[in-house]
Amino acid sequence: MPRSSLRLDQIEPERVLILKPSSIGDILHAMPILSALRDRWPGAHLAWVVNRPYAELLHGHPDLDELIVYDRGKKGWDATKFLGMAALLRRLRRSRYDLTIDLQGLLRSGLMVAAARSPVRVGLADAREGSRLFYTHWVEASRQGVHAVDRALRVARAFGAEASEARFRLPIPDDAMRWAARTVENWPRPRVVLNLGASWPTKRWPPEHFAALGRLAHERQGAGLIAVGSAADRPMVDELIARLAPTPVLDLCGRTGLLECAAVSLQADVFVSNDTGPLHLAVAAGARVVGIYTCTNPDLTGPYGPNSLSVRTCVGCAASLRKTCRRMDCMTDLRPGRVWAAVARQLEAASVSADRVSGSPGVGSGCTAGATPR
Repeated sequence: MPRSSLRLDQIEPERVLILKPSSIGDILHAMPILSALRDRWPGAHLAWVVNRPYAELLHGHPDLDELIVYDRGKKGWDATKFLGMAALLRRLRRSRYDLTIDLQGLLRSGLMVAAARSPVRVGLADAREGSRLFYTHWVEASRQGVHAVDRALRVARAFGAEASEARFRLPIPDDAMRWAARTVENWPRPRVVLNLGASWPTKRWPPEHFAALGRLAHERQGAGLIAVGSAADRPMVDELIARLAPTPVLDLCGRTGLLECAAVSLQADVFVSNDTGPLHLAVAAGARVVGIYTCTNPDLTGPYGPNSLSVRTCVGCAASLRKTCRRMDCMTDLRPGRVWAAVARQLEAASVSADRVSGSPGVGSGCTAGATPR
């Protein structure tokens, strides 16, 4: 129950603060709330707090008036993190916002809510680490079977926004688009991008599986293969290239920032990735994607939209959210042939029309039919 009798769908704030500092996927999943709130309050000033490494995801967003960037620093508490948080809290305390919306739902975002001192402070009902104590209202949006994008849109609807569809509006600069076009212009089509990285070992489909998938794409459809990833993914990409030899691979690992990677996805016919930030970047950009899911649940954090397919493991511990595992049975279960079935569907759809969309959002289990669209 709300701690205030004020109805959220009746408020007309002039200045709105949104808290969703991290991470890549979480920010992108929350991004559609901006356009929904802009429709609801056309004249309002909309601000967003973000960690510095992810600021480019929102910089230049057409529905955003103010981007508040702060340095969170490395994991754990160090001087950078303390000073960055202190500076942010001082800034929020000096600012005047009528409404604060906490989409992060953790203690640190609760402290930001308290510092902003807005008369109306809204968060999700299942917020953690005591952050609910800082809210005047909370919105029911269960994690059970509800995708992260839909959770954010439920918050928008609580304010009376229509929010009938998710609009991402990722601000990719023209120079990034031109760079991507030049970089791949001589690479054959159909183009298949392979993204091997992920933060958890349990999310990383093995390089040998990616290599087998790439070989199928090249041999059956003459696909041009492109590898992307951060500098930390270098060993996996090197293994991929070695296993695919002599099949050529355009190696862009470590050569793209976030938005350049999104631009590359738009030059491809399908973007294949583990559950990690670049997958959701490609989705937000409007690319055709296939997501590979082992320890996470595509129903909750899968690629979202009509151009998206996901394939998941069928082992008993699927979607367990384990960051480490001794057995890794999911990697044995999720064979390249099952992922290839989804990639082939996407390549077929791309060959019919680059602009083709299908049905309403949804995610497939992949356990019986390979994959179904979201």
